[in-house]
Amino acid sequence: MPWLKHAIARLDAQRLTVAVLGSHSALEVCRGARLGGFRTLVIAQKGRERTYAEHYRARDGRGCVDDVMVLDHFADILLPAVQAELAERHAVFVPHRSFEVYLQSDYDAIEHAFRVPMFGNRFLLRIEERTEHPNQYDLLDAAAIRRPLIFATPEEIDRPVLVKALENARGFERAFFIARDADDYRREAALKINEGVFTKESLAESTIEEYVLGAPVNFNFFHSPLDGRLELLGTDARRQTNIGGLAMLPAELQAEVLGAIPLKYEEAGHFAVTVLESMLEDIFAAGERFVAAAAQLYPPGSSGPSPCRASWCLARPRRNSWWSMSAPACPARPASPPRPTAPTSTAGRSPWASASPWSCARHWNREPWSGSSPEEAAIPARRPDDAPTRCRRPLANRHVAG
Repeated sequence: MPWLKHAIARLDAQRLTVAVLGSHSALEVCRGARLGGFRTLVIAQKGRERTYAEHYRARDGRGCVDDVMVLDHFADILLPAVQAELAERHAVFVPHRSFEVYLQSDYDAIEHAFRVPMFGNRFLLRIEERTEHPNQYDLLDAAAIRRPLIFATPEEIDRPVLVKALENARGFERAFFIARDADDYRREAALKINEGVFTKESLAESTIEEYVLGAPVNFNFFHSPLDGRLELLGTDARRQTNIGGLAMLPAELQAEVLGAIPLKYEEAGHFAVTVLESMLEDIFAAGERFVAAAAQLYPPGSSGPSPCRASWCLARPRRNSWWSMSAPACPARPASPPRPTAPTSTAGRSPWASASPWSCARHWNREPWSGSSPEEAAIPARRPDDAPTRCRRPLANRHVAG
């Protein structure tokens, strides 16, 4: 991409701005960028800008958002005038899942029409889509990472499966149902179609995936091709509605509730979890194979955050694991324990959370908490007009891959 070389050559290391779409994990991106000494810019949609322009605006030694650009629609980020302004601000853009969603998953536009230097490998973003090839399944297979079995047709079902079909109301989110055999599949599918949860067309494009019983955990890696290091930033699990509320009910009430309220698996957030240290050998080995496979399938491979999700069945003396993954070049999920790494983010909510992630985003440069690194603790509180003007390392050492 000749334009990318030209765009990167125009970047001024003393004026770099980390830009992010105002949704998803923008506050985490901004906090990480501020810790790294960068200016921050949130590109918000009209009616959704107050979070960034007021509540987390960098002032009085608090907050992490330096500037806000307000657009009529998120998709307007593709307009030449908007991209020209980003270029004038010497912006490096950090993508996340909402960026893809609000552009209607138009990966051709992301790869070729969005001519702003991007943190990480933009060509890895489309691997999130199961209809693409190579996709996330191909990447896991190439990395020799075990994943749930995929059934091509309902007639092949010989064990509990999780069926994933795009929702009718929100075309970017998937609806789920569990089936035990072909008859169960048809019965549940017909019920969901009649309820308007999804259409026959989306069911035809659905994924029938082996349902694995275990403890699901998201492992959030960070790979630096410059340092040759793979780090595990943290681990977390999903919080979903309304399955989360249903699970808290006594068993005798669950069937009664399900008779009146349809079961949903809608994302509501994430929470930090820990894993047994004895698992870390296998976890890092899987991460290393993932990095090698990504470099082979999508050169130059993974640069930055790479979230993978695993379900661990703890049955001693043997531990089995099944893995799936989410957008590998997008920011990952909440990290626990917190580690300041900038710029980065997550496909979830709060990677640097100590107590409240939103408090961290507002008071990030105040009294350091006990888990802060010497690097973070050494950062002085900024004056309202003390915006960062230089990065800690030369531009050539930054992960601006495009």
